Amino acid sequence: MKIPELYRQRKEAGRSVFSLEVFPPKRKSGINSIYEAVEKLKVTEPDFISVTYGAGGNIADNSTCDIAAAIKKQYGIETVAHLTCINSTREDVKVMIRRFAEAEIENVMALRGDIVPGEEIKREFAHANELAIEVQRQCHDDLEILGACYPEGHYEAKSVEEDIQNLKYKIGAGVKVLITQLFFDNVKFYGFLSRLRDDGISVPVSAGIMPIVKSSQLEKTVQLSGASLPHSFTEMIARYEHDKEGLYAAGIDYAVRQCRDLIEHGADGVHIYTMNDPDVAIKIWEGIRDLL
Repeated sequence: MKIPELYRQRKEAGRSVFSLEVFPPKRKSGINSIYEAVEKLKVTEPDFISVTYGAGGNIADNSTCDIAAAIKKQYGIETVAHLTCINSTREDVKVMIRRFAEAEIENVMALRGDIVPGEEIKREFAHANELAIEVQRQCHDDLEILGACYPEGHYEAKSVEEDIQNLKYKIGAGVKVLITQLFFDNVKFYGFLSRLRDDGISVPVSAGIMPIVKSSQLEKTVQLSGASLPHSFTEMIARYEHDKEGLYAAGIDYAVRQCRDLIEHGADGVHIYTMNDPDVAIKIWEGIRDLL
C-alpha cells in the first residue's frame, strides 16, 4: 500500500498511524537478527516498518532493499525503504530504484544522510529535496516519497524559518509524508506542527519517538540528535543513572506517556525508533494499544 493513502485511511477512521523503524546489521552475518526482531514485532500489527539505509551507503553491501522486501512478503507488513544521497551518484540512485521496483517496494524515505568524517561525499546531490526530484523523475508515481523533519530545527539551518522553507522545497519535490527526528518534549512538537500548518504545509507528520532505556544511549543518541531535554526527562535520568533496571522501566514509561499524549492530541502518527530491540517496542505498544 502507498503510505500517503494509509495515512488518509487512518485519519478518516480517527486513528493515528503506528509505525516502527529497524536498521540493517553492520555485518551480513547478523541479518537473521532483523527477522527475529520482526517476528516478535509483528504482534504489534504496525501500519508500516521503515528500514534505514546501510551504513556508509555502500550500494554493493546495502541490505535495505532485501530486508524491506522480506518484511513485506513474509509478514505482510508494509515497508518504507530509506535512501540517502550525500554519498550516492545518480547512477547509484538509479540502481537502488531499480532494485526497489524489482522487489515491489512502493515507498521510499528520501534523506540526505549524515556527513561522516573521512567518508567520500559524491556531491551530485546536496539535499534531500534534490534526491526526491530524482526519484520522481525516474519513477513518476511508482514510488511514494517520505521525508524527515526536525521539531527543533535542523542543526545546520540558520533559523527555524529557513528550516521550514527547506521543508517546503521537499514537499514541492514530491514528499507526501514527514517523520520527525526524535524529541523528548511534546510541547516542542506541537509548536513545530502549528508553524508548519500556519505556513501551509499540510502533509501528515508522524512523531519520531526514541525510548531511552540505557545510559549508553544518552551520549550516542541524545547528544547527537540535538534534542532538548525537558525537566521531567533529566529528572528521570538523574534518578536512575546508576539503576540499570530502574532506567529501563522508566525509559519505557516515559516513551509511553509521550505517545499517549501525542495520540490523544490527534497526532497523525507515532513512529518508534526500535533500535532493533523488539521487547522495548512491544512494551511501548502495550502501553498505547488501547488508543490504537
